[in-house]
Amino acid sequence: MANLYVVRHAHAGTRGQHDGPDSERPLTERGWRQARGLVELLGDAGITRLVTSPFRRCRETLVPLSEALGLPVEPDDRLAEGSGFGPVLELAEELRETPAVLCSHGDVIPDLLEALVRRGIELQDPARWPKGCTWVLTRDDEGFVKGRFLPPPA
Repeated sequence: MANLYVVRHAHAGTRGQHDGPDSERPLTERGWRQARGLVELLGDAGITRLVTSPFRRCRETLVPLSEALGLPVEPDDRLAEGSGFGPVLELAEELRETPAVLCSHGDVIPDLLEALVRRGIELQDPARWPKGCTWVLTRDDEGFVKGRFLPPPA
C-alpha cells in the first residue's frame, strides 16, 4: 500500500489582507519558502500524483514539488475548504495504490484526522495542522494504520 501525504497549504496571510475572493488568496513569501521546502521533504518519497484543493494557495503550495517531480497539479473540489472528511476519504480510497500528495485546508485536515482516528488509525504525534505541515498516512491492506506529523519546512 502507498503512503498518502496530506499537506496543509503554506502560509497565505489572512483573509482580511486580500482584496479579492478568498479562493484566490496567494501565498506569501514565507509560504513560497515553505512550498519550496516540500521538495526537500517529499521529493524522494516516490510520489506519483499531486492532488489539491482548487484554491490558489493550495495550488501554489504544490508548484515547486510539481516542477521538481515533473507531475501536474490536479485540482479536485473534494479537497476544497468546507468539504469535510467524507469526500477526502473517498479520494484517498481512489488513490489506495498511489503514492500521492493531497493539499487542503485547516478545516478539512482536522476533520479527516478525527475521522481516521475513529476508524482506528494511530497518530504517532499530537494532532495539529499549522500552515505548511504534512501528515504522512500509512496504510495496510485494511486501511490507514498510522499517522506521522512533519512540521512545516522553512
